[in-house]
Amino acid sequence: MTEQYQHRARKRFGQNFLHDAGVIHRILRSIAAKAGEHLVEIGPGQGALTEGLLGSGAQLDVIELDLDLIPILTAKFGDNPRFRLNQGDALKFDFSRLSDGQRSLRVVGNLPYNISTPLIFHLLEHAALIRDMHFMLQKEVVERLAAGPGGGDWGRLSIMVQYFCRVEHLFNVGPGAFNPPPKVDSAIVRLVPHAQLPHPAQDPRQLERVVREAFNQRRKTLRNTLKGLLSAEAIEAAGVDGSLRPEQLDLAAFVRLADQLAAHNPSAGEQTP
Repeated sequence: MTEQYQHRARKRFGQNFLHDAGVIHRILRSIAAKAGEHLVEIGPGQGALTEGLLGSGAQLDVIELDLDLIPILTAKFGDNPRFRLNQGDALKFDFSRLSDGQRSLRVVGNLPYNISTPLIFHLLEHAALIRDMHFMLQKEVVERLAAGPGGGDWGRLSIMVQYFCRVEHLFNVGPGAFNPPPKVDSAIVRLVPHAQLPHPAQDPRQLERVVREAFNQRRKTLRNTLKGLLSAEAIEAAGVDGSLRPEQLDLAAFVRLADQLAAHNPSAGEQTP
């Protein structure tokens, strides 16, 4: 690496640069980008994945917050007509301005672990525009994303992401693949927004509220944790046993509870941020 391309990873941006060629190749194989597709890379860093993504022939938008990385990325890829650099915060970025239509964007990124969950929720607001997402995340977060009912990993993140997407935990990545190495293991996850929601709620905002309330005190029964939203009778009317704990319910059951909330208190969803 020449001196002009050197950049020290910044802790405040949660930067850990991927450098393992084998891992990079495996990620690119999993994404399987093709010419004519429109990819969006969040946090390209020094371009470890960027080069391979451009090599596919796809159109590539990258979103990078760190101003010091802009000249590095411009020097490496700026001459490629299929490369477009967007400087800014992905958490505030309007992804609809990049979209060519429904399910037109393929989103990839080695996400800073400190913003991964809010960024995924931000992207879900644009789920109709996205074909799929491939992310490097903390392994623990991927396990929560892919979890099923009945275990300790099943919670708000699992339910709300699986409401919108099919989740696939592809493979794990050790700390040595990064510079500097993080203190945790990582994993690659694929999120594929549903073309049709398998369990559509009358109002997803109310589903979010029910799930949040339920898991605020996950060791309590639903009858207790949801008493501020739904009566015992309303829980029973949804076909749910109020003596269960929230981790014992599947997504469909939470949607039924949310629809009960919609029927009993149509304005409740407006309180959800």
